[in-house]
Amino acid sequence: MRPFQFTRVDETSAAIFAHARVEESAEYLAGGTTLIDLMKLDVMRPSRVVDINNLQKAGFGQLEIGPQGLRLGALVRMSAAADHPDIRENYPVIAQSLQLAASAQIRNMASLGGNVLQRTRCTYFRDVSYANCNKRNPGSGCAALEGINRPHAVLGTSDQCIATYPGDFAQALMALDAQVEIMGPKGTREITFAALHRQPSSTPHIETTLAPGELITSFRIPATPFARRSVYLKIRDRESYEFALASAAVALDMDGETIREARIALGGVATVPWRAREAEARLRGQRLDDGATAAAADAAFAQARPHEHNAFKIELGKRTLTRALNQAAALEI
Repeated sequence: MRPFQFTRVDETSAAIFAHARVEESAEYLAGGTTLIDLMKLDVMRPSRVVDINNLQKAGFGQLEIGPQGLRLGALVRMSAAADHPDIRENYPVIAQSLQLAASAQIRNMASLGGNVLQRTRCTYFRDVSYANCNKRNPGSGCAALEGINRPHAVLGTSDQCIATYPGDFAQALMALDAQVEIMGPKGTREITFAALHRQPSSTPHIETTLAPGELITSFRIPATPFARRSVYLKIRDRESYEFALASAAVALDMDGETIREARIALGGVATVPWRAREAEARLRGQRLDDGATAAAADAAFAQARPHEHNAFKIELGKRTLTRALNQAAALEI
């Protein structure tokens, strides 16, 4: 790990100031479960680390549920949200996505804000002995294109990067139409969660729409007719402590056996948390049967671009989505 300056702050304005005044690079530290790993690997090399954990006192650690919906502070720990009885009952896809992530020890440490910003687990990104990684070294190429790309993305890829977004919680937020509250040097703003992450295109090293110094303060999930009938299904090589090969966050608003509205987000198969809007459109107003789920699954992966070792993800992703839809429909609400 390289030398860096460490700053602990008690106020949001102090955090933003400490981050913004560094000429080279600075990173916010919450749980540290991704940042510290990548610093040890020499992948991330911040000249300053700004510890924001004391901002829990400023509302960053609050978890609020009411008639208008759910508000999760960015410093709420994964385990606290996963185990909250009201979230498990009224927003099950949120609880399930967090319960299926990482280990109990990491969930006790990791923050929700840090979780959605975690970096890819692409081997070529995390191993600095590979020079050609456009995320780590812009303009150097993508070793995964011609390398071992079994865990890599089939949706949202470009000829510059095929690294998979690794998280679970993000798909749940996407499916529930979450909003993100952000604070930075120019004040506060709010965006849809769907607008937070950027597909790699020609600039894979720019992963989000956050401006320098900006900080996620909270997530706001509105109360909707489909939040309670929601499911997160994660398929992986082993049942414990493994990232998804394919996952689906599904939320349904149903009238008997007919789908009024569907929300679908896919994980493990895309470069960013992936909203399958074409699949949602195919299901709207349809009776949920094998034909409808098959049509939705085909629509979700119509634009998929497989590579040498990961073509299986298309069929796996379709089957995962189909199972999640059926599980959500079968829930007793």
